[in-house]
Amino acid sequence: MKRQLFLLLLAMLLPLAGVAQRQLTVGDITMTVSPEKGGKILSLQYKGQEIISQLKAPESFGSTFWTSPQKEWNWPPVREFDKMPYQVEEHDGRLVLTSEVSRRLQYRVRKEFSTEQKDNAIVVTYSIVNESDETRQVAPWEITRVENNGGVIFFDAPLDGITPANLMSFTAAHGAVWYQPDEAAGNRKINADGKGWYAYCNNGLLLLKTFDDLQPTQPAPGEAEIQVYVNRGKTYIELECQGAYTTLKPHEELSWTVRWYLLPFIGNAEPSAKLLKTVKKIK
Repeated sequence: MKRQLFLLLLAMLLPLAGVAQRQLTVGDITMTVSPEKGGKILSLQYKGQEIISQLKAPESFGSTFWTSPQKEWNWPPVREFDKMPYQVEEHDGRLVLTSEVSRRLQYRVRKEFSTEQKDNAIVVTYSIVNESDETRQVAPWEITRVENNGGVIFFDAPLDGITPANLMSFTAAHGAVWYQPDEAAGNRKINADGKGWYAYCNNGLLLLKTFDDLQPTQPAPGEAEIQVYVNRGKTYIELECQGAYTTLKPHEELSWTVRWYLLPFIGNAEPSAKLLKTVKKIK
């Protein structure tokens, strides 16, 4: 009797476990999303090869979404956006995840996932809804983690505009700025005014994100269009981009789109004209 009850419970739980994650596939690219774990992007693979962090520690894996500026909530991340389950809708080839309203901030977050077959891209559109009775200002902020095991990060920005200066060993070459991850005793983070894209190459894969190019006055106070955070030691890196700081009247919303591309790259993961040319062909 106990065994029969166990098998019955197992049969009931297995379908539930299957709905905990959703997958989007375009060409050879597969993205795995977890509605139950803060709507996070848990995995991005090309032919089964992973590009984003799979570490187990909190705030060290996958890709998430926050509201900006950070000074409004400080730390830890807002649970309704980063940890709690999202409601799920699927229609017209789109996956739509909707958060609960943050009790503290009075925002609701929506994430819409779709694919573009022509360009082999996964399109993520983030929305922030002002559910308060006050006019508010807010910006969208995507955070993608990769393991600190080599590779190169690059984007189009003036080297002397990266702040704080000399905090990370960026170099200028071939019409972009480049950072090859290193190890340090402390956490480090830089801000930069980019040109609507950043890229990361490692282990034969090239990850490219494209988004709205902001003017220097458009980010939230103290924030930036492109940010790179390196955790102390040699554990993980956050590749971050932000949209414009927007005024929202009560119950208004903003939307901001990030296009994800992942493709193989034959060559060294280091500053090169070839890497930059590959990116420019896509974007």
